[in-house]
Amino acid sequence: MKPTLLMVPRMPEALVARLRESYVVLGPMEHSTPAALPAGAAEAEALLTMGSLSTDAALIDALPKLRLICCYGTGIEGVDRARAKARGIALGNAGEANAASVAEFAMGLVLATARRIPQADRFVRAGRWKGNSVERMPAVPGLAGRRLGIYGLGAIGSRIARRAEAFEMEIGYHNRSRRADMPYRYHDSLLGLADWADILVVSARASAENRHAVDAAVLEALGPRGHLVNVSRGIAVDEEALCAALEAGGIAGAGLDVYENEPQVSDRLKALDNIVLTPHIAAASDSAQAAQQEVLLGNLRAFFAGEPLPSPVPL
Repeated sequence: MKPTLLMVPRMPEALVARLRESYVVLGPMEHSTPAALPAGAAEAEALLTMGSLSTDAALIDALPKLRLICCYGTGIEGVDRARAKARGIALGNAGEANAASVAEFAMGLVLATARRIPQADRFVRAGRWKGNSVERMPAVPGLAGRRLGIYGLGAIGSRIARRAEAFEMEIGYHNRSRRADMPYRYHDSLLGLADWADILVVSARASAENRHAVDAAVLEALGPRGHLVNVSRGIAVDEEALCAALEAGGIAGAGLDVYENEPQVSDRLKALDNIVLTPHIAAASDSAQAAQQEVLLGNLRAFFAGEPLPSPVPL
């Protein structure tokens, strides 16, 4: 008999077709709560979900045969890891599968906000460019020689750093600890990093510990010529403090791919001209999606073969 999988979010059709070759696939679910469980869910041995969705103790305990939780992507913040550990449930994610895609997108947001590319596009579309006319877009600092601060120098952050080197930027970072294998300037606090940086990129793993890590004090340290880019999770940035800083000129600009209450984006953010907003698409490249799917399939194959997960998450 094929093992039963429960799929919480809707996943790519091609991936689902491959899953159905080896498994009984239930779902997707309307929402990630016990009340939304489909018929037959009690037989599910593996749960397929995303880190941004809640996989709490109630959902875990509603699945008596559950032995594996697989997150599509790298995020795991929605999983009650303590409850999974207590139940002896393994946890896997996509590891570094989407790191290159997210890193290149982060640099795109750095360019977009620091070089005011969306504003330039609107300037041209509005017919305001008159060649050598008096009205023209103001000059802005380039990237060469500027300081890029990276909060979270993991798989994504380290790739952002290497890409920023090609732009001749000076690179610093804040991590839980110094990385001896990296040549960049280490800062022992996020506040210190923000004070040093011209552009602050958030690429830290989302967790309860770093909720609103980028707060009013960090934004004040970044300063009126500074820019913020977030490709981590929305909870890492205090959006109210960010709006206040952007409205008052406390920082120069920002680029966000993630938000506190996705898919809702506050009207206050959308009203700002000095921010670039994208719909959580940093990992939405063909290569990243293909890699994530292969890791997920590999985790499932290994688990049901009694082998170690290729991409496990310690509990």
